[in-house]
Amino acid sequence: MANIVHPLLTLLASLTRQELAQQIRYLKAENEILRSKLPGRVTLDNRERNTLVQHGQKLGGKIKDVMTIVSYSTFRRWVRKMEDDSPATKKDPVKRGTGRPKLEEDIRDTIIRIRKETGFGYTKILQELRRMGVHVSRQTVKNVIVAAGFAPTPGDHPDTWHKFLKRHADTLWQCDFACKKKWTLKGLVDVYFMVFIHLGTRQIWISPCTENPSGEWTTQQGRNFQMHIDDHDLKCEILMRDRDRKYVDSFDNVFKTSDCKVKLTPIRSPNLQAHVERVIQTIKHEVLNAFCIVTNEHLDGILRTTQSWYNQRRGHSSRDHLPPIRDEAVTVPIKFSKDNVVCDSELGGHLLSYRHVA
Repeated sequence: MANIVHPLLTLLASLTRQELAQQIRYLKAENEILRSKLPGRVTLDNRERNTLVQHGQKLGGKIKDVMTIVSYSTFRRWVRKMEDDSPATKKDPVKRGTGRPKLEEDIRDTIIRIRKETGFGYTKILQELRRMGVHVSRQTVKNVIVAAGFAPTPGDHPDTWHKFLKRHADTLWQCDFACKKKWTLKGLVDVYFMVFIHLGTRQIWISPCTENPSGEWTTQQGRNFQMHIDDHDLKCEILMRDRDRKYVDSFDNVFKTSDCKVKLTPIRSPNLQAHVERVIQTIKHEVLNAFCIVTNEHLDGILRTTQSWYNQRRGHSSRDHLPPIRDEAVTVPIKFSKDNVVCDSELGGHLLSYRHVA
């Protein structure tokens, strides 16, 4: 009986192994078909890797015959990592993030500050950092600046027209021509005058008017202006003007003889004369448009009053809302009283200004 049962058990076990092998071959073929339908490689997380390692380790080297989604070398690397991370072999490793360490916040802020204050490019900022003992790459400087929204643009330059004017404001003047209609028996006639403005204090000087702004008249106004700044101890190292044909060589020579550089603005660049043009607009809108001029003397009188009012009583935003010319800093009265507020009226009540008296 035993002789019959033993071969039968052996046959049944053989059939079972054959069926299992056939099932494994089928599953492997099915897995390969599924892998071919995927668009790219299969990415596994740590939990899925550990699951494969736990089941695959028991097969030993035979795992090569069944694995399809990863190579055998990758599987062995997973096994080694799992063994290294096990509590029995782990040795309090130092926690470290992936990639390069982040840039210190102080260094990042310094890079942005240098860019905003100077307009320097990547290399010059890198040089400034090296001088302070900070060692970063040029690419790091670029990444910080681009991320902060201060990347250089075509034509970008650390120096600007605004900075040029601010740098020379104490010795820079601008001048331009202005005109006003005069009523005559023959109709309206244009009467011209010149306006000079000091960019540092916003103080202005207005010339007498004329119906014929010839080169000789323009030159004489240049001399009158020179006498004015000499009397008031003002400097004029740079005079900016446009390319109006009413300016002649003799006008420029008046300033060149006193070591003043005459700077001509480029063609079609009105914004470069914005300060003097804004003053002329103020004079017209706030004063001249309220009057009908009948004689040159009439206009000269209005312009002289306008000059005094603008320089000594009209506030200016760039001068802390105080006039361009002031003898001393305005302080708050010890005891302010509405009864001590005095109104000064000029040009028939058209120009009004207020002051507090003791």
